[in-house]
Amino acid sequence: MSRIRIVEILRRETSPGCLTVRGWVRTKRDAKAFSFLELNDGSCLGNLQVVADATLPGYEEAVVPARTGASIEVEGEVVASQGQGQRWELRASRVTLVGTAPEDYPLQKKGHTMEFMRSIAHLRPRSNLFGAVFRIRSRMAYAIHQFFQERGFVYVHTPIITASDCEGAGEMFRVVTMEGEKIRSGTEEFFGKPTYLTVSGQLEGETFACALSNIYTFGPTFRAENSHTSRHAAEFWMIEPEIAFCDLEGDMALAEGMVKYLVNDALLNCAEDLDFCNRHVDKGLIERLEFVRDRVFERVSYTDAVNLLLASGQNFEYPVEYGQPLQSEHERFLTEHHFRCPTTVYNYPKEIKPFYMRRNDDGKTVAAMDLLVPGIGEIVGGSQREERLEVLLANLREQGLEASAYDWYVDLRRYGTVPHAGFGLGFERLLMFITGVANIRDVIPFPRTPGSAEF
Repeated sequence: MSRIRIVEILRRETSPGCLTVRGWVRTKRDAKAFSFLELNDGSCLGNLQVVADATLPGYEEAVVPARTGASIEVEGEVVASQGQGQRWELRASRVTLVGTAPEDYPLQKKGHTMEFMRSIAHLRPRSNLFGAVFRIRSRMAYAIHQFFQERGFVYVHTPIITASDCEGAGEMFRVVTMEGEKIRSGTEEFFGKPTYLTVSGQLEGETFACALSNIYTFGPTFRAENSHTSRHAAEFWMIEPEIAFCDLEGDMALAEGMVKYLVNDALLNCAEDLDFCNRHVDKGLIERLEFVRDRVFERVSYTDAVNLLLASGQNFEYPVEYGQPLQSEHERFLTEHHFRCPTTVYNYPKEIKPFYMRRNDDGKTVAAMDLLVPGIGEIVGGSQREERLEVLLANLREQGLEASAYDWYVDLRRYGTVPHAGFGLGFERLLMFITGVANIRDVIPFPRTPGSAEF
C-alpha cells in the first residue's frame, strides 16, 4: 500500500483506493460497533475521518487506547463519506498504535489562550491555528527565494558572528567563551577582538553587491533590546537585498513589489489556512490582503507625514515632533486612517538614521525609506547607501564611530564605488501582516524575548 499525505486525499476528485496514512489523533468518538477517529498529519488544516470497525484485528490494543494526541498508522480504503462536511473517509483494515498519549494531554478540544500555547511551544504546531501559521511561514520563506531568484539575485550567507554594529545602537549580544559556568577571561581573544551576534547582514551584503550586482540575504538576526511589545523579539529573521547601480526610487519600487508579490502568493497558495485565520483571528484579513495586492502604494516624505500627523487632530500617546522617529501609532494612523493603504515614507532627518545612509543635497535628510502596512506599521526599512568616500568618512566622525573598525566597508568606496541601495524586511512582521496574528511571539516557532528562552 502506498503512503500518502492527508492533504492529497482531501483534495482528490476520485478515490485513491487502498493506502496507508500516519498522523495524530485529534478526536475520537466511540459508537457501539465502530470508532471514528479524526486524523491529522500536519499537511493541511483538514482532518481525515478514520472508521475502525470494532471487529478489526487488534482493535482493543490499538484503537481503544488511541486518545487525543496519540499517533497511529492506518491502512485501509478511501471511500465516499456518508457524513456531512467531508468528501472522503478511510475505512480501516489495520490500525497500529505508534505512540500513546495520556488523558491529561494538554491540547484537548477546547479553547486555549495564546499565553498558554506559548508555554507548550513544542506542542502548539499540532493546533489548528499554529499549524496554519507555520505552514504559511514555510510558504512565505519559499516565496521570498522565488521572488529574488526569478529576478536574478544571488543568495549570500552573511555571518551570524560579527565585529560590526550595523545600526550603531549598541543593542547587541556579546559572544563569549566559557569555562564551565564561568566566562573565560580575555574572551575577546578567541577572535582577536570583541564579537557579537549580528543585528543585520547588510554591511557584509554590500561587499557582494559591489561584485555580483544584485544579492539578498535571508537569515536570523539578534537584538538585545529590552522591549516587551508585541512587535519585538530578541531573535528574528530578516530578508536584506542589496542592489548595485540603484537609487532610492529603485529601492522603494523593489520593496513595494516584493510585498505585493508575497501577499499574492499567500492568497494563491495558502487559501485554506488564510481562510481559517480570517474566520478565527482577523475577520477582515483576506479583504485587506486583496486590497494590498490590488492597490498602488502611497508615498509621502517624512516632512509631509509629520505635517499630516500634526494636522490630524489625533491625541497620540507619543507626541508628533519633527526630528523624532515615527511611532507605531503614527505609522498606523497614516496607513489605516489617512491613506487607507500601505504607505512608503522617505527622506528622513539624518540625525535619526545610521551612518551608511546617503546624504541628500539639502544636507538635512538622508535617502531613507520605511514601508508601512495597516495593522503593523513599519515592515520594511531601507535606504540608498552613501557611496561617496569623503561623505561616508564624515558620517562616521559625526556619529562618533571609529573609521578603522569599518576599513573594509570604506574600501568599497575606494575601489570602484557605485550608487547602491537596499532594505531589510522583517520576516515575522510580514507574517503578522499576512496571518493577522497580533503578537510576534505567535509567528515564531520558539520565540526569544527578554526573560524568556525556553526550549
